[in-house]
Amino acid sequence: MDITLAVLGAVLVLIGFFGSILPVLPGPPISWAGFLLLRWTSYADNRGTGYENALWILLFFVIVVTILDYVVPIMGTKKFGGSKRGVWGATIGVVVGLFFGPLGIIIGPFLGAYIGEISTGKKEREALRAAWGSFVGFMLGVGLKLMVCGTILFFYIRHLFF
Repeated sequence: MDITLAVLGAVLVLIGFFGSILPVLPGPPISWAGFLLLRWTSYADNRGTGYENALWILLFFVIVVTILDYVVPIMGTKKFGGSKRGVWGATIGVVVGLFFGPLGIIIGPFLGAYIGEISTGKKEREALRAAWGSFVGFMLGVGLKLMVCGTILFFYIRHLFF
């Protein structure tokens, strides 16, 4: 049973890591769920309170990053002069970009925000500035999620093998 839970946990941690890039999957919560599965194995029991502390600290960061993931792109778009249409355009761009692979996921929010801003009557320069804000916000969110999932992966391996 320990091996089954450990393998399933590893699969979830890796899916969560890739989910940090794909906006369809909530990467950090999936990775944390994989780390949580170690709790019901003998691997965690032999590690003392270090595992429990890591589990709750990582949960805190997962919650914070999950909330920020929705807020940061909006803040980026607004900070660079974007409107509500720009924010909606960036969101739609993420969804449409999923159908075009990794490059679509990166370019989608930028193009969506740009089209949203152009539709409000903004000049090209202002629309590009808002689109850039959306892109920066999206990439910052991805970076934060990757850091948290990378940390979860580190602790997963540490508690599994060491």
